[in-house]
Amino acid sequence: MRLSTKAQYAVRALVSLTINGDGSPVSIKSISAWENISLTYLEQLFVKLRRGEIVQSTRGPGGGYLLARPADEIRVDQIIDTVEETLVPVSCMDDDGTCGCPSQCVTHEIWQGLGEQIRTFLASKTLEDLAVEGRKRLKNCV
Repeated sequence: MRLSTKAQYAVRALVSLTINGDGSPVSIKSISAWENISLTYLEQLFVKLRRGEIVQSTRGPGGGYLLARPADEIRVDQIIDTVEETLVPVSCMDDDGTCGCPSQCVTHEIWQGLGEQIRTFLASKTLEDLAVEGRKRLKNCV
């Protein structure tokens, strides 16, 4: 299974926002430069993240984006759910991980179990967890 760049870039951008924000709004242009992600692409992602109440925006000079709640309350699965169409391992499953024909599909249980493992893992990690790791890596690079 492979997540799209939407999920990867959204998580990277939010880790960058968490590390560099220090409670102040961060411009999307700054995040774009730090992460080497297209500004246009980030703008599209941040529209979804704002609608999903992951971030909030501030207009005007000194404006930008802030996390909508503390980083330790934002789970990675929530970020991915906000920007991805679905987070299931195979196309025959519904968004909630159920299959319309489990009695006919002999491999249904393996795909359902895989989906549950993926979701459990992603739900066990918060934005703060990733930011702590990111700060450690930055400190080692200096």
